[in-house]
Amino acid sequence: MTSINPMTSINRLVLLGTGLIGGSFALALKRAGRVRHVVGVGRNAQNLQRALDLNVIDSASHDAAEAVQGADFVLIATPVGQMGRLMGEIAPHLASDCIVTDGGSTKRDVVALYREHLSQHLGQCVPGHPIAGSELSGAAAAQYGLYEGRRVVLTPLPETRSDAVARVRALWEVCGASVYEMSAEEHDGIFACVSHVPHLLAFAYMNSVLDRSNASACLDFAATGFRDFTRIAGSHPDMWRDIALANRDAILADLKANAEQLKHVIGLVESGEMDALTDYIGRASRARNGWGKR
Repeated sequence: MTSINPMTSINRLVLLGTGLIGGSFALALKRAGRVRHVVGVGRNAQNLQRALDLNVIDSASHDAAEAVQGADFVLIATPVGQMGRLMGEIAPHLASDCIVTDGGSTKRDVVALYREHLSQHLGQCVPGHPIAGSELSGAAAAQYGLYEGRRVVLTPLPETRSDAVARVRALWEVCGASVYEMSAEEHDGIFACVSHVPHLLAFAYMNSVLDRSNASACLDFAATGFRDFTRIAGSHPDMWRDIALANRDAILADLKANAEQLKHVIGLVESGEMDALTDYIGRASRARNGWGKR
């Protein structure tokens, strides 16, 4: 870059976590010519070297506190369970104008972490959630176009400066994303329903298959429907453990609602009520097909 537009460009970007979310953000900005230098921070030396080899990052560090010195933008792209520790490490070393944002899939707990560890920096803190997950992880999963046509949700704090929100929004838009704002509470309720619980249901179904005496034969004959339904069961265990515990109340409410639906469909199958079962399946099918056309 020959010049820096402070709204849509970054001089020193620090990724705390160099995998799919952070790496794809960096690659998109690099392709657009909007970042001068990207520092990747992590504990896994092999993953950091892979990120360097793939030009996802320009330099690597194992020390978050050292890496953020002189940074104007920090993206925390680790599992939620690691964020508090990292926020505590970087807090004394952030420049006053450095923006800190994250890619966490839950927001109420992350907002609490910002308040606990970055209380003197809240004006520059912009909690966020890019909705572009994958069962893949690590630097090799990063891709230039991951965010094109995807949505990013921001859940600013009351203390967050409007220009900080505008800058984070602008940078995600450079990546090709559409950006929305809502409260942390609304975010967590929505994503318990459409993301967190579907993952847990996929894990539960996969484990039910594995508990069968003929599990190997079932997997041998599994085809497209099984593949589509279980794809997200291949997701990162640590990340989804943290999400399940962080958004526990909303997730439990939706899990219990799903359990009631399972009881209902069991009753329909047991009773052999053909019309009622057809109506039940048809309602879901019409809604899913209508959503797919959107």
